[in-house]
Amino acid sequence: MFALPEFFDKLPSVLREVGVAGLVDMAIVTLVIYTFMVVVKRTRRSGLIFTGILITGAVYLAARKFELKLTASLLQGFFAILLVALVVIFQEDLRYFFERVALWWVERRLPLYKRKTTRLPSREVGILARTLGDLARARIGALVVVRGKDLIARHLLGGEQVDGVLSEPLLKSIFDPHSLGHDGAVVLEGNRIARLGCHLPLSKRLHKLPHSGTRHAAALGLAELSDVLCLVVSEERGTISVARKGEISTVANPAELVAVLEAFYSEVAPSAVRTPWKDFFRRSYREKAVAFGVAVLLWTALVYRSQVVQRSFEVPVNFALLPAPLAVTTCEPTAVMVTLSGQRKDFGFLKASDIKLSFGLLDAKPGRRTAAVLILA
Repeated sequence: MFALPEFFDKLPSVLREVGVAGLVDMAIVTLVIYTFMVVVKRTRRSGLIFTGILITGAVYLAARKFELKLTASLLQGFFAILLVALVVIFQEDLRYFFERVALWWVERRLPLYKRKTTRLPSREVGILARTLGDLARARIGALVVVRGKDLIARHLLGGEQVDGVLSEPLLKSIFDPHSLGHDGAVVLEGNRIARLGCHLPLSKRLHKLPHSGTRHAAALGLAELSDVLCLVVSEERGTISVARKGEISTVANPAELVAVLEAFYSEVAPSAVRTPWKDFFRRSYREKAVAFGVAVLLWTALVYRSQVVQRSFEVPVNFALLPAPLAVTTCEPTAVMVTLSGQRKDFGFLKASDIKLSFGLLDAKPGRRTAAVLILA
């Protein structure tokens, strides 16, 4: 059994073989894999597809290990077109991923005070909850989008720029049934109404929307594509629903809506984090561990095992085709050192017993003979 102290004794040599470049390489791949996992985790469908691909990859490796040639050949053909399949299947997730990378780069160049998502003050939170409660009691439909960190402009269709301060009269006038923009969505950025009359992408998950209308489908559709919080007032039932992270639910009263808004801002715009490193490792730690493990496996399989190394084996000397009645009485040396060069993966299952050194003595004659050995690998 492999003892833990032996592992720590070998750790410095392992780190020397990996090198600084290898550690940086694995760190970058870990970051990319983790970010992509967080992206696909936003929707259950993408998460299931990603899990299915990982399982298929594990089956392929097992087939290669146990020499299941037919299975390995079929799966190898599948992985040959996997890159194209990933682009088609995860096109929305990939777009979101690159958008997040670009947004991160742009934010790094902004002053510190402009980087954070503007948090809605407690007073405005109360105004928003109270106004939506009044609209629900009056059976007036409304759809409010509270923006998080993501860019959502490409998901919005139509609408008018407003840039007005959030207030109860302004919201009620926008959603008045006689208003031109009452059927669209209002987009909040901080304590300001940025746009009104916007049309949102509709969700196709109809099982999540029983007895609901277009507003609820639009709210859930945008919540599936970004980190927004969508608030919907149903004019048929007089209820308030919230859509977030691809899920939609109903709140009982404005007080519960206030709690939902506070929790939302605590996530997307925390006021202060006293232990950033502890919070970093505690948040999505499973995804981080899986991403690091996959990065190590990929680096080991694609880089470490492909490095050219030399291995030496002590091989005993054997004789064959010795005509009778001759016999070999002495042999010096009885074994030779054979040094082979190749990729590290080629030595994975190679043992000294797999290497044979045999002299053919068909033309041998009595006496002492010296033979030169030339091994070509």
